[in-house]
Amino acid sequence: MRFEPIIQFMKQVQSKVHSSIYAPLQGQSNPQHLAFLRQLEKERKLNESLSIPLKELSVIVFDFETTGFFPEQGDEILSIGAIKVKGENLQLSETFYSLVRCGRALSPEIKNLTGIREEDVAQAPELSEVLVEFYKFVKGDVLVAHHAHHEKNFLQHSNWKLFRSPLKHRIIDTSFLIKITEPNVNLVRLEEYCEHCGIPVQERHHALGDAKMAAQLWSVYLKKVQAKGCNTLYGVYERLSEKV
Repeated sequence: MRFEPIIQFMKQVQSKVHSSIYAPLQGQSNPQHLAFLRQLEKERKLNESLSIPLKELSVIVFDFETTGFFPEQGDEILSIGAIKVKGENLQLSETFYSLVRCGRALSPEIKNLTGIREEDVAQAPELSEVLVEFYKFVKGDVLVAHHAHHEKNFLQHSNWKLFRSPLKHRIIDTSFLIKITEPNVNLVRLEEYCEHCGIPVQERHHALGDAKMAAQLWSVYLKKVQAKGCNTLYGVYERLSEKV
C-alpha cells in the first residue's frame, strides 16, 4: 500500500526525534531555558497526537513575521503570534504574542507589510527568551500554520542555532486538510482562502492576526475533513498518501 512507506518514514522520524537531546551551546545558551526544554520534551512524548480524535485534538495555530524568507542567510523572526484551538473551537482567551529583538535595519517593504519599525524591536526580548515562552504556551500540543514551511524553516534553524536541538513538535499545514477536502481549489494566500471561506480578513501581516485567521481556516476545514471520514491525524496522513 502507498500508506505503508509514509507510516514507516514517520516512525523513523519519531525514533530519531525521541532519541535526541538538547545539547547546549557553551557560553551562549541559558541553562534554565535548556532545563525547561528538556522537561518539555519529556512531557511531549506522553502526547501521542496521531490517534486523538480531531474533534478533541488541541492544536496551536501560529504565525511568524520575519525580515525575509531565508534564516540560513540571516533573515530573522520579528514577531510570533499564536492561538489555541480545541477541536473546531478557537480558544480566544488563550493567545500568545511577542515581538522579537532585532538590531538590523528593516527594509521599507517589511515595514510597510508588517507595520513593525526598528524602534519596536530594538528593546524587545531576545529570540531565545521568546521561544521558551512560546514553547511554554504550546506545551505538547500540535502546531498548525498556513503554508507551514516558512514557520517550520525558521523554527528548525532557530532551535539548532540557539539550543543545538532539532525541532521536536509536530507541525501540520492547513493545506493538508484543503488538499483532502477541496483538491481543485488552487488558491495560495491566506487572505484568498479566508475570502473563499467567508472569514473576515483582519490584521493581515500581524502575527497574531494571521494566526487567528489561520485558526478559523483550520476550524472550517477540520469540519470538512471529518465529513469525509478523516477523524484523526492518522486518517489525514492516510488520505494524503492516497493522493501522492
